[in-house]
Amino acid sequence: MAPYSGRRYGWVFAGIWLFYLGDNVGALLKQPNLMWRSTGLVAVAAFAASYLFMVRSASRVPAAAMPPPRTFRLRAGLGIAVMLALFGLQVPGAGAHALTCLVYIAAFGMISLPLAVAIPFAVVLTGVAEALPATVPGWDDNGYGLAVLLGSAATLGFRLAAVRQGRLTDAQQEIADLAVQNERARIAADLHDILGHSLTVVTVKAELAQRLLDVDLDRARRELADLESLARDALADVRSTAMGVRGISLPGEIAAAREALAAANVEAVLPGAADEIPSRNRELFAWTIREAVTNIVRHSRARHVSVDLSASAVEILDDGDGTPVASSDGQGLAGLRRRADALGAKLTVGRREDQPGFRVRVEVPS
Repeated sequence: MAPYSGRRYGWVFAGIWLFYLGDNVGALLKQPNLMWRSTGLVAVAAFAASYLFMVRSASRVPAAAMPPPRTFRLRAGLGIAVMLALFGLQVPGAGAHALTCLVYIAAFGMISLPLAVAIPFAVVLTGVAEALPATVPGWDDNGYGLAVLLGSAATLGFRLAAVRQGRLTDAQQEIADLAVQNERARIAADLHDILGHSLTVVTVKAELAQRLLDVDLDRARRELADLESLARDALADVRSTAMGVRGISLPGEIAAAREALAAANVEAVLPGAADEIPSRNRELFAWTIREAVTNIVRHSRARHVSVDLSASAVEILDDGDGTPVASSDGQGLAGLRRRADALGAKLTVGRREDQPGFRVRVEVPS
């Protein structure tokens, strides 16, 4: 969180305004009484040092902390008391010129105290700066009350602006952290879908190769070679997904579905081409086919599958037992639903009405 000063060396900027204490010093140098002159000059120097010290302490307080922390409020209250005492020591020697100190005290109070205390405190100091020249003989009214009021108002505006800036910085950091979390969740969901599909196909092919070892050794070798290729492809997909550069193609998923269903001994009717599908729908339809085929191979015990593809919809039908495992919103279907919602598409998942089996359908509004 940002400090009230907004800058590391804000106290240096505040120190520039101390040149107005030159009036106090000039009046004290003209004071004929040596004791009050010496006391006043020491008090001016101590006042300037105290003011810079307290402003530097305030610059370390988080801007979004309103009211400021209790420990700092106590320290600020003590600092204000010290500065008021040093102001009082200047009065006998500098006279009305000492009222300049009230501008600094009011400004510091406005950035260091809770607003419920700071505002009334500034009003009281404004009243004192107006009342004393009018009541003390020989004191000229040089607009000290107005100076205290304007200084307090300017510091209040500075404080509120710093608080807003600090909160904006915090909000931006929270947004950045949330974006990182969302990206991690997206990558995790993609890895789940990729590994779920790939490992399902690997399992089916491994079972098929095992059955073929005693029946058709050459075909078993081919299936084992496919296993190696699938494993390499899955590893490449995981790496590219983790790097955020992985894409998914509709023709590739149709080909992968044909291979996975054939390995599972499921008769499939698949589209031969996807040229008519708009590019904005292709990735969603590819994920739909991948998730549906993965569930079919894992759970459905289906013997026949059909994939119907059009420009605005994709539908996968099987004649399995419609097991609830496939219809539950697991990570795969939950991810598919998020992707569908992102495009304003409608996802339908459930048992078929015309005959036993299961249906997954995604329809994008035209």
